[in-house]
Amino acid sequence: MKHFDFNKIYEEAPGKEPERQLYFIRQVKALFKARFQFMIDSGEAKRQFGEDQLKEMLEKEIYGTFHIETYGCQMNAKDSEKLQAILNQAGLCEAESEAASFVLYNTCTVRENANQKVYGHLGFVHNLKKKNPSMLVALCGCMMQEPDVVEKIKKDYKFVDIIFGTHNIFKLAELIFNRLTEDHMTIDVWEGTTEIVEDLPSKRKYPFKSGVNIMFGCNNFCSYCIVPYVRGRERSRKPEEILREIEKLASEGVVEIMLLGQNVNSYGKTLDNPITFAQLLEQVEQIPGIERIRFMTSHPKDLSDQLIEVMKNSKKICLHLHLPMQSGSSRILKAMNRRYTKEQYLQLAEKIKKAVPGISLTTDIIVGFPGETEEDFQDTLDVVRKVRFDSAFTFIYSKRTGTPAAAMENQVPESVVKDRFDRLLKEVQTIAGEVSGRDLHTVQKVLTEEEDSHLKGWLTGRLSNNTVVHFPGDPSLIGKITDVYLEESKGFYYMGSQVKA
Repeated sequence: MKHFDFNKIYEEAPGKEPERQLYFIRQVKALFKARFQFMIDSGEAKRQFGEDQLKEMLEKEIYGTFHIETYGCQMNAKDSEKLQAILNQAGLCEAESEAASFVLYNTCTVRENANQKVYGHLGFVHNLKKKNPSMLVALCGCMMQEPDVVEKIKKDYKFVDIIFGTHNIFKLAELIFNRLTEDHMTIDVWEGTTEIVEDLPSKRKYPFKSGVNIMFGCNNFCSYCIVPYVRGRERSRKPEEILREIEKLASEGVVEIMLLGQNVNSYGKTLDNPITFAQLLEQVEQIPGIERIRFMTSHPKDLSDQLIEVMKNSKKICLHLHLPMQSGSSRILKAMNRRYTKEQYLQLAEKIKKAVPGISLTTDIIVGFPGETEEDFQDTLDVVRKVRFDSAFTFIYSKRTGTPAAAMENQVPESVVKDRFDRLLKEVQTIAGEVSGRDLHTVQKVLTEEEDSHLKGWLTGRLSNNTVVHFPGDPSLIGKITDVYLEESKGFYYMGSQVKA
């Protein structure tokens, strides 16, 4: 790559975002093209891809492959869509496995065992890189925000090429350029940021639905949670930028959006001209083409009467609300720093169900938090029985180094926690099986998402309340909202038939 004047490329790079990153995408594509030509000349490209695939790649201006492994929440999934689009524009196409030119792990660190999974994958990809030394390996996401992790990777996984965190994922192309022009590991982890870079490319998994970030970070500091430390403090996107993005999505055929944030109910507080999440929803509702609006996650302490009223009057907000409870014990909730009580949660759930009949409530529950007694656990079961959740994500508490809860006394014995978890899971599943069939023998609108993976000639979609429905139909219905008669309830999903006009 002697014909590249790297100093001149850096000198001519724009200083403003996103123009700077779009510039580096073009530069990286040129570098990938040069590397690919070297592989062709040496015969390596033909060996890796075969003659037919190589010819197709050159016709499409593809100069290698990439694979992204994404761990954790929907915020990470949305970040990966942006990373994928950057790599696409830089001349790479997606590969199904880690045997690729560029491998990226977008990490989660909510639980310590998530870190161990990443280390396991790094051991595997190291063997691949030994066979293909030109492979690039990158790590990003929440796990990289921990200094101890970065030090471990520098020491034990020296073959890794690029490390960056949660605050600067938009810099991927520039970081690749740095690595390709410097013969050492590139590390760029920010402790925090107030910057939000708009107008970067993004590639959606589905053409008809999309996640939309409305805010980043979290200010809640729940005692068991590492997120505020790795995602940073709350910062909201400007409403006009959010609306512009959604309008563009609608023009491209998107009919359902999911508004994303660690705590969407606190949206707007950091803006120069603050607005509430409820007010944002009212504006999103007015966008033509958008037929369904979802959002997550909602913190119970911030869910306002104004938001409930907007949900009640909306024609587009889906009949599904994920409302993490974590525990039914007021004493444990206080230790978790959740800032609501059992009674307040029950009152909120009742208020929502009364205002929005038929709404599906789902939740998160942690079992075995430090100091949890059998009485505390019975309070959790009591809330489960009274609210009657459609489903619940249930977790056994595990120490998360770096959080206040990890240093708490009275850690609950593993055998006790396992027993409580089993009892909770049984209660949740029994109730969910009863609740989920409430729309049986009715006609409901279903957004068809894909062909059924088990039944040939069948399709799979979701109701407004997020329940899955399987029904026979033509693939042309994918991405469209269809009337379906729900013939049979299978507990957590329906079998149905299309109602034709």
